[in-house]
Amino acid sequence: MTINIITLGCSKNTVDSEHLATRLKADGHTILFDSPSTKADTTIINTCGFIGDAKEESIGAILQQIAAKTRGRKQRRLIVCGCLVERYRDQLQHEMPEVDGWYGVHEWELIAQSLTPTEENPTPDAPTNSQLSTLNSQFPRILSTPSHYAYLKIAEGCNRTCSYCAIPLIRGAHRSRPMDDLVAEAKALVAQGVKELIVISQDTTYYGLDLYHRRMLGPLLDRLATESGAPWIRLHYTYPASFPDDALDAIARHPNICNYIDIPLQHINSRLLASMQRGIDRQGTLALLRHFRTRLPDAAIRTTLIVGYPGETEQDFNELKAFVAEARFDRMGCFAYSPEEGTPAEPLGDPIPQAEKERRVAELMAIQEQISLEKNQTRIGRTYRCLADRIEADHLVCRTEYDSPEVDDEVLLPLDAHPHFDAAAAIGNFLDLRITDALENDLLATLA
Repeated sequence: MTINIITLGCSKNTVDSEHLATRLKADGHTILFDSPSTKADTTIINTCGFIGDAKEESIGAILQQIAAKTRGRKQRRLIVCGCLVERYRDQLQHEMPEVDGWYGVHEWELIAQSLTPTEENPTPDAPTNSQLSTLNSQFPRILSTPSHYAYLKIAEGCNRTCSYCAIPLIRGAHRSRPMDDLVAEAKALVAQGVKELIVISQDTTYYGLDLYHRRMLGPLLDRLATESGAPWIRLHYTYPASFPDDALDAIARHPNICNYIDIPLQHINSRLLASMQRGIDRQGTLALLRHFRTRLPDAAIRTTLIVGYPGETEQDFNELKAFVAEARFDRMGCFAYSPEEGTPAEPLGDPIPQAEKERRVAELMAIQEQISLEKNQTRIGRTYRCLADRIEADHLVCRTEYDSPEVDDEVLLPLDAHPHFDAAAAIGNFLDLRITDALENDLLATLA
């Protein structure tokens, strides 16, 4: 049958959907990703349940597909899986009986079995992920991203106890993947044309503690850099407490590891960080950032922050604004606190009004936009090796090593200024581009 997979939420969900797609294609099905077509026999929605906005988006997508199913053929099937189901399965089943199947984050094999029953296994009866691991060595992974970059998920689950976060409730304890398996998957991705590997998990700095009894992110990066053949390797979702210094050594040592660190800090006020159970205070955070800048002076540092956490006073918020202005992050995101059932912060309530949270988000991002503009202006006249992502309107959209796809700045090459340049052929390849102008979140360039 033809199966359309709709993925919501983070890049970890993207990888789950791609592994599921690979499993289903091995059974002979045709796979679409986020297709607007109504011709699919089955639609699978991989949901997010992390924060309020994500849950609303997931529920909206389910309702939209229920409406499409009601208008369509009787045999059209709708399956919903992922984080939202893991948290709210019973409630969802009761309120949305039109959905044909509900599957949590550990039940990918059950989905495949339900869509491809056999005489030996006419109905699914046991959740397992083992076949997905075996599949990586047998079939090329089907990518929902552009074919030149892919996410490499090195672990599942999380052992952190951040007070606001429901991920451990949804995904369970941290489980590292064996290093040999990761290197093999990385090689396979590069062999099928991937130019950029983006290393992800709930907490990449925790990698190896369960399998090898010590942090192994540095050795993993060393092996990926020397064995995978990837021109670019990018590190995401690091954690500030107990940051492994050998990971910085690996970035400094290997030219194909991007000078880029994604490290969600969430706040700078020590009292709030203690309430958030982050395992680090203001002084530790500042010392870590100084260490990054000393060890990797050319690295782009990306962070995300939370505003409106219970107990955040105006004075605390002013401290956070001053921190952002002083730290001058290369990239930054910010979101408003969302209370989540079952988390340690739930008893604290949600005392700060939503409108006030949104005001704080806007103020913080205004500071960062000015910093971003100033930093981008220093790039004018410089030449960078850029990876071309796509054509959008009248520009070829590219990125430097300091920018991750979808969340960071882009380098725009005007096509009308290069009438004889084959932009379509450049997609997925590296170009040397000279920066000619700068905006808050974009750079304009010409061919070097």
